[in-house]
Amino acid sequence: MNPIDKLIKNRKLTKDGYVELLNCIEKDEMAVRITDEAVLLRKKYYGNKVYTRGLIEFTNYCRNNCFYCGIRRDNQTVSRYRLSLQEILSCCQRGYELGFRTFVLQGGEDPYFTDERMVKIIYSVKERYPDCALTLSIGEKTYDSYRRFREAGADRYLLRHETADQVHYRKIHPKEMSLAVRKQCLYHLKTLGYQVGAGFMVGSPGQTYRELAQDLVFLQELQPQMVGIGPFIPHHSTRFAEEPPGSVKLTLRLLSIVRILLPQALIPATTALGTLDPEGREKGLAAGGNVVMPKLSPAIYQKKYELYDGEEAVESMESLARRVEAIGYRLTVDRGDFVPTESI
Repeated sequence: MNPIDKLIKNRKLTKDGYVELLNCIEKDEMAVRITDEAVLLRKKYYGNKVYTRGLIEFTNYCRNNCFYCGIRRDNQTVSRYRLSLQEILSCCQRGYELGFRTFVLQGGEDPYFTDERMVKIIYSVKERYPDCALTLSIGEKTYDSYRRFREAGADRYLLRHETADQVHYRKIHPKEMSLAVRKQCLYHLKTLGYQVGAGFMVGSPGQTYRELAQDLVFLQELQPQMVGIGPFIPHHSTRFAEEPPGSVKLTLRLLSIVRILLPQALIPATTALGTLDPEGREKGLAAGGNVVMPKLSPAIYQKKYELYDGEEAVESMESLARRVEAIGYRLTVDRGDFVPTESI
C-alpha cells in the first residue's frame, strides 16, 4: 500500500512513512489525491464554514531571542508597545460589534504581564463577553500559571512548537530555550482542559523532510484540537535575513496532510501564506483549512507586531467575506469550538 492510502486508512504513519509520503507528493498528480481527501474531510465535519478569530496583538515585548523572529529580545530596531486593559477591551468591543465570538490575545513572552495582570485581563474579557471564547497565545508558562488562566476563563491556548526535532530546534533557538519544555507545556495545557493549538514552520533554515516528518509524528501523538502551519519568512533584523522563504506549495500540501491526520482539527489559513502569495489565504482554505484570523489590534500598532518581513496587510471583513465566498465557502463568526462528532 502506498503512503497516501496508508495515511487515509490509518490516520497515522511512521516517521519513515511520512518521509516517503512527502517524497511521493512532490509529483503534482499524487498531491491532488491528498488535497481531494483533505477537502472531503473538511466538508464532512465543517461543511462550507470558515471560522473567524479576532486577533489582538497586545504586546510586542519578548524575553526570548528566537533566531527567526522579528520581535526577539535583542532586536533593538523594534518600536515596542503594550496595550492597556482598556485598549484590549476596546478591541473586543469593536470585534463583538462586527460579530466576532472568539478573541485571541497574542503577544511575546512579556514579563510585564504577570499572572496577576493576565488573570485580570482574562476575567475582564470573559465577564464582559461571556458568550465568547477566549484564546491565549503568550508562550511558555508554568503549569500553575496555565491553571490560573484556565480558572479565570481562558478556553483555548495556541503554542506552536515550530519544530519537533531536537537537532533542528537547536539551529533556530538560543541555548537557554528547550524543546522538551515546549512539548511539556503543550501536554500541561491538554491536561488542564484547554483546546490546544500546536504547529510548525515550513522551510525554516536547515529543515528537511525528516524534520517535517518528526513534526507530523508529534502532532499524531499530541492530538491537538488546532494546528497552525505556515511558511518560514525571513525578517531583516535576524540572523536568517538572507535565507529563502519556505515553499507555499509544500505548506499547502502539509496542511492537507494535517487535515487527514486530524480530520476535525481547526486549521487556519495563516497570514504567512497570504504574505507570500496574494491568494495564499484562499489556497489554504482550498487545501483543507477552516479558520481565518483577522486583526482587531489598533491600526497604529499593527505594523509594530512584525514577526517577519512583509506581513499581509489587514483587510476589511467585507473584503475577506467576499474572498471566502468566491471559493465556495462562507465566513461565520460564531465561537467555532472543537466538538468531536464521532470517533475516527
